[in-house]
Amino acid sequence: MSDQRQEGSAFYLAGVCLVASLGGLLFGFDTAVISGTVERVTVQFGLSDLQQGWFTSAALVGCIVGAAVAGWLGDRFGRKPNLTIAAMLFFLSALLSAIPPGFSALIVARIVGGVGVGMASVLGPMYISELSPPKWRGRLVAFYQLSIVLGILLAYLSNWMIVSYAQAHPGAFGGEGMMHRALVTELWRAMFGAEMLPAALFFLLLFFIPESPRWLIQDGQEEVALKRLARISGTAVAQRELEEIRQAGSHEQGSVAELLQPGLRVALLVGVMLSVFGQLSGVNIVVYYGPKILASAGFEEAATLLGQVGFGLINLIFTILALLLIDRLGRRPLLVGGMAVVTVTLAIIGGLFLFGGAESALAEDAGGATMSPAAGIGVGIMICVYMAAIAFSICAVIWVLTPEIFPNRVRGRAVSICTFANWSTNAFSAFAFPWYVTTLGMHTGFFTSGFICLIATLFFFRYVPETKGKSLEEIERSWSR
Repeated sequence: MSDQRQEGSAFYLAGVCLVASLGGLLFGFDTAVISGTVERVTVQFGLSDLQQGWFTSAALVGCIVGAAVAGWLGDRFGRKPNLTIAAMLFFLSALLSAIPPGFSALIVARIVGGVGVGMASVLGPMYISELSPPKWRGRLVAFYQLSIVLGILLAYLSNWMIVSYAQAHPGAFGGEGMMHRALVTELWRAMFGAEMLPAALFFLLLFFIPESPRWLIQDGQEEVALKRLARISGTAVAQRELEEIRQAGSHEQGSVAELLQPGLRVALLVGVMLSVFGQLSGVNIVVYYGPKILASAGFEEAATLLGQVGFGLINLIFTILALLLIDRLGRRPLLVGGMAVVTVTLAIIGGLFLFGGAESALAEDAGGATMSPAAGIGVGIMICVYMAAIAFSICAVIWVLTPEIFPNRVRGRAVSICTFANWSTNAFSAFAFPWYVTTLGMHTGFFTSGFICLIATLFFFRYVPETKGKSLEEIERSWSR
């Protein structure tokens, strides 16, 4: 069937965006699988608090590198080839993480996967944003966040299933042989290795999606780009879009210096602060250290793993809700309203840890008291409310808003800067968390995040514009005005 057609194909667009969103699924899986491995790797290699933080944040160091280079690579060579490289890095990391002979080799393997995550986190939302018509762009880019959440939930379920199966079938892998040690005694190897399956699927499916039409126009391939636009939006709309993209491109210098010009300076500030506040909100602390937080609230080991699955389900449900409403209600109401609720819940959780009779369980030799059952249940409930609010707000909005607020020819570089800030802040918080709560108490960690979220709410209310229903070129012109 010819790509030149009067009507576009919503089915084709959905399929392409679904494939691109698999990068988000692997993003979520790779970052969340760590939660089931932290204690096992810590015990096996005798890690200190700081070493434990380094193990958790090592992949995030790779994310920083991947995010830093992805924008330039995407602008230079295209979105699709670099997504393919990211898929290869996901697979290689999963393989190497399952077979390392020691802690140093495991760190290297995690950094390799982090580079893939960083690249996918820049290129995936940007690719979807560039393909999507304005009226659907919010939902389609938010689908990337949904894929991240699905990946997180898949990692939690995979970890829980591996542990449950190994406990129920202790002799299933050949007694005390090498496979038994790898998959039962050292369950963390199987947890990491499970990522090879979705990584291989992502790599294969990428061969069936097109390059971004906006990148093709930037590269001088207007005829090919017009065919891609026509297949998505129909011939008449594609012609108008092509002319808009041409006009926008004729006024762009295509350099990072352009982001420091009046108007776009604010866009860059908004993009960077979305990333920084998003990571300091504490969401990834729950993703990485959720079982530890629940253990410090008095939950048994089995309950901590099931509780983490519950957090993942809540995250999924409210991400879907945000996806359905983001193009109807807009970005600002979800972002500002949701972050206000997040601020309140973090303050309540901190209060429960402070007055509920418990201190950090990350340091058993700290002499902390045991939390009362009622306070422990309260912590579990409030974390559920927290996960719902943050999934509905910044976690859904950030991947929609960041790529759509920048001009076409500098979008890759701009999104890289913002995502670099995202992963840098993420790595710092993941590295510092075990030491921070051991030194100052779990309650201090939650109070700190709550104060940061209060500042974030005020910042978003003041500076974040509404972009729903606008074309990327219209958004660009609004910054100039």
